[in-house]
Amino acid sequence: MSKFLYGIDFGTTNSALSIYDEEKEEIVDTISIPSLIYFTETKSSIEGDSHIVGENAIEAYLSDGMKGRFIKSIKQILSRTTFTETRIHNRRYNASDLVTLILKDLKEKADKIIGQDCKKAVIGRPVFFDDDNTMKDTLAQTRLQRAAENAGFSEVRFQFEPIGAAFAYEKSITKKERVLVADLGGGTTDFTYLILDPEKVGSKNRKNDMIASGGIYIGGDSLDSAFMWDKGTPYFGKNTQYEATPGKILTVPKSLFANICTWDKMNFFNGLKIKKDIEDYYYYSGNDPKFKNLITLIENNLGYSFFRSIEKTKIELSDQEVSKFAYSNMEIDIDEEISLAQYNSIIEKDINKIEVYLNGFMDLHKINAEEIDCLFLTGGTSMVSAVQNLFKTRFPHIPLNSGDNFKSVAKGLALSGYLFED
Repeated sequence: MSKFLYGIDFGTTNSALSIYDEEKEEIVDTISIPSLIYFTETKSSIEGDSHIVGENAIEAYLSDGMKGRFIKSIKQILSRTTFTETRIHNRRYNASDLVTLILKDLKEKADKIIGQDCKKAVIGRPVFFDDDNTMKDTLAQTRLQRAAENAGFSEVRFQFEPIGAAFAYEKSITKKERVLVADLGGGTTDFTYLILDPEKVGSKNRKNDMIASGGIYIGGDSLDSAFMWDKGTPYFGKNTQYEATPGKILTVPKSLFANICTWDKMNFFNGLKIKKDIEDYYYYSGNDPKFKNLITLIENNLGYSFFRSIEKTKIELSDQEVSKFAYSNMEIDIDEEISLAQYNSIIEKDINKIEVYLNGFMDLHKINAEEIDCLFLTGGTSMVSAVQNLFKTRFPHIPLNSGDNFKSVAKGLALSGYLFED
């Protein structure tokens, strides 16, 4: 019977699993799903809590009129000490429980392909789950480890995600190279500088080839949040004024709108007090129609469908000069033309933070740009035009390569079996 190893890239936006046959020394298949969970509005009396994972979760959520609980960007909560649990259908789910549902779905799909119950996995992790905070980093990996065990894996090792991407790239080169890998995902941007050698593919000890690793807590979700703040919130009444007392005109607190710019903060609006405050703002604003959009967004759980429109604009501007930022649902109507220059201006602060971190990373580890043979970019956010321009401008003399932006890491993790040789 063949021995198999799974390389698992649990991502903020998408998750992938690559199946490696350790006897044939080859990757059999790679599967990927969106990192999404949808809990239906009502609990199934037969199957317990009714939940759907991945692409089917999107379809079910939209067909059910966006009711129930829809959960995305779960990876973001792994390092958050403030998140302990959430209650769904009178059952408590902690961070590990939610991640387990996605890992279990991937495992079941892969086990069906090989016809076996695989217990062995190399799981990717960002260099820093939360900006070089050791306590939060340990918490995140502990939660991820528990989720893997709950999903049915008894042998687990962890590998930095950009190293996984590097090993996938290593299979394609013909000579030794010094490579700077940038893995730009939904939640983080990670860097690894290492030596790759086609003659070392599958070698048991690669520690001496790893020169430096680092990362920053900025990714595709950060860019979407910036866009939501700049272009989205005005449609939801960010500048709404209300009459606090007769003759005293105030503007609705900006902090209210910060909570619709990131998915995990949407629960902020579930409290009774904030609901009462929103009703009061609306009434004393003279029933401002744009502020009414905020109430519609919250009460009808439209956050995910709205952010899909933002993401569509981001993707189109990766290879176009102009895109439409459009959304029409329940009297929320947006149809605005966005130029690439406008978009780049909106995300400029985040791109600058990535550049500042990269420069500091190279200075800290004494990496001379002239000695780098190749740049390897992976992750969905690496396709953003401003990101591409950052690396082309910073390293004009170095070839820029990329692999499958959604499967490279998983494939490289599956080639990291040497981690079990300790």
